[in-house]
Amino acid sequence: MRSPEPAPLLAEPPSTPVVPEYVLALEKAASYLPSDQLGLLRRAWAVGAAAHVGQTRKSGEPYITHPVAVATVLAEERLDVETLIAAILHDTIEDTPLTRLAIAKEFGETVADLVDGVTKLDKLQFRDRQEAAAESFRKMLLAMARDLRVILIKLADRLHNMRTLGAQSVEARRRIATETLEIYAPIAQRLGMNLIKAELQDLGFRGLHPWRHAVIEKRIRMQPVVRRESLTQIEARLAQRLTKEGFSYRLVGRIKSPWSIYSKMRAEGKTLDQVMDVFGFRIVVRTVPECYHALGVVHTAFKPLDGRFRDFVAIPKANGYQSLHTVLFGPYGSPIEVQIRTEEMDLIAERGIAAHWSYKHGGETPTSAQSRAHQWIANLVESQRSTGSSLEFLENVKVDLFPDEVYLFTPKGAILSLPRNATVLDFAYAVHTDVGNKAVAARVDRALVPLRTKLVSGQTVEIITAKSSTPKPQWLEFVVSGKARTAIRHQLKHLEHEDAVQLGHRMLDRSLETLGTSLDRLPQQHLESYLHEHRYPRLEALLADIALGNRMPSQVANVLARRAPDVADNNMLLDAAGLFRPSTDRILITGQERGVITFANCCLPIPGDEIMGYHTAGRGIVVHRIECPNVVELRKSPERWVPVGWDREVTGDYQAALKIEVDNRPGVLAQVAAAIAQAESNIDRVEYVERDSNISAIRFSIEVHDRKHLADVIRRVRRLHVVHGVQRL
Repeated sequence: MRSPEPAPLLAEPPSTPVVPEYVLALEKAASYLPSDQLGLLRRAWAVGAAAHVGQTRKSGEPYITHPVAVATVLAEERLDVETLIAAILHDTIEDTPLTRLAIAKEFGETVADLVDGVTKLDKLQFRDRQEAAAESFRKMLLAMARDLRVILIKLADRLHNMRTLGAQSVEARRRIATETLEIYAPIAQRLGMNLIKAELQDLGFRGLHPWRHAVIEKRIRMQPVVRRESLTQIEARLAQRLTKEGFSYRLVGRIKSPWSIYSKMRAEGKTLDQVMDVFGFRIVVRTVPECYHALGVVHTAFKPLDGRFRDFVAIPKANGYQSLHTVLFGPYGSPIEVQIRTEEMDLIAERGIAAHWSYKHGGETPTSAQSRAHQWIANLVESQRSTGSSLEFLENVKVDLFPDEVYLFTPKGAILSLPRNATVLDFAYAVHTDVGNKAVAARVDRALVPLRTKLVSGQTVEIITAKSSTPKPQWLEFVVSGKARTAIRHQLKHLEHEDAVQLGHRMLDRSLETLGTSLDRLPQQHLESYLHEHRYPRLEALLADIALGNRMPSQVANVLARRAPDVADNNMLLDAAGLFRPSTDRILITGQERGVITFANCCLPIPGDEIMGYHTAGRGIVVHRIECPNVVELRKSPERWVPVGWDREVTGDYQAALKIEVDNRPGVLAQVAAAIAQAESNIDRVEYVERDSNISAIRFSIEVHDRKHLADVIRRVRRLHVVHGVQRL
């Protein structure tokens, strides 16, 4: 944001203003406002026009036509005057000399906050356009948390930009259309604003795939006469039944958009003819009991398809959407999709949080859609505090914008909505971050299940926790919600840092001991001088850097002890023949290390193997087996060798690989897999290495506790008659 001083004077409107057509269109759309508020709109236009004077859009029109058009979109949604004024001025802080201070003075702090919230961050220096867009979205989210009207202005802004996308280059059209389909249309859907969502999707589809859009649109316009007649007959039959039951109702046929047809073709692998051959109707009644009554009526008119009924009235969607959905078997063999809802439900379904706008006015209670939107945004704000970068945060938001949700119950009967394919662990983090961090298992409908279990709508989930439990890196492989992913990453980074500090302390102390001192005995000024010189805020940061391989402990020790590097010290792990010599002062691996000790994929060491550690920049200590062929190359950098060993109480599962030669015939793979499972080992991956007419060589990647466990697996596999040989890789 520009510096607020000095605040330029707001331009005065001309004495005899000529009001353009686009301003009159805005005032017509905003005719629901009192006359004094309409005067404020005219004033905002004059101020905006003066600020944007000389600026034009790519189409050649004066720039002010765009923000006024954005305000018109919002006026059609019957938004309050503050939102409309902010929409007219939404680009002024960024693109004109007009300041936030001047806007606040003329139109109030609320309008200034709204304008500031919508302002993008293009003026800042980012590494690339992608990061700039992500950071802009992050700022917009924080402004949304303060006032939901920010996102309404942003969605209207994007909608008008999409309506005028033709003036952009082909590359810009594709980029903007992709961003619209991936971010803005799902946000509109998440906030229940289906009218805006549908138009954004269709315009995005046209910008991304103009030819495909044109083909489908033409097909919709030129529907066969037979289909139109069928639609009329079905509508007449439904209307007749509803009227006989004494309903006061509204019955409308639903026309599918090109985007919805295209999406269904891709998702379900259907042809255009198959997708077009579906009839859709919406029945709007007065009350909730009438919704269920109408459902019975349409089920007597046409037979319902089994398993296709959804009750979103009793259990609303996460965005506040409520409706009964059913699919009927039509008279011509085509499905009939029917939605049944009340007038209020229909308003919220179409306009979402913009319906019955009641933001801080007159003590009115916010709609359910607004309450749910506030809760969703509050969760996102909590998530973004723990996210490392704007790009990572944006990816998490994309994950949370799944159009399909599952609805689950807590033991006390509260309803939680989660993305499709959500697991028990996603549910735990949805309850509370601390519950997720301490989760060990769960009871789903009273049955004990592991954390990776996928959930389906209607289940009751109770999380089992343990004080000693901490997040595992493997959790990231099966969670799907952004909140869970962010919380796990944040906690893992915290735990890794703690482990890195402890390991770095041991490594530096060992190097200092070879120089006759220790970290505790070092002069404090030596330590503080080193930390200041290398820009470490505190000792823990240096120790973590040592553990992660970014600084060599021997070099740091030499500087701290005020000694020059000693070549002999660097070779203290080599014997007279130049071979590796294990040290008695070894770092013992317990299995609890997180992120600072990793096991080499080339040799896959497991507890019981003779091992060595190699200090690798950015990865910490990488552990190899002594007989690993890569050790020959690593021997050229003895200063990076670290003596390591296995602790007596080592725990956890470790990766191992076996090459198993078997008869090449059906059923053999299942026998080998069963033998491995009987030895209580998990199989991670299976691949054929070699194969001929008689013998197959298969590589099994498995998990074992130690060498004894691996030996048990090998023994069981060798007993099989179909096995010719087993070799550890």
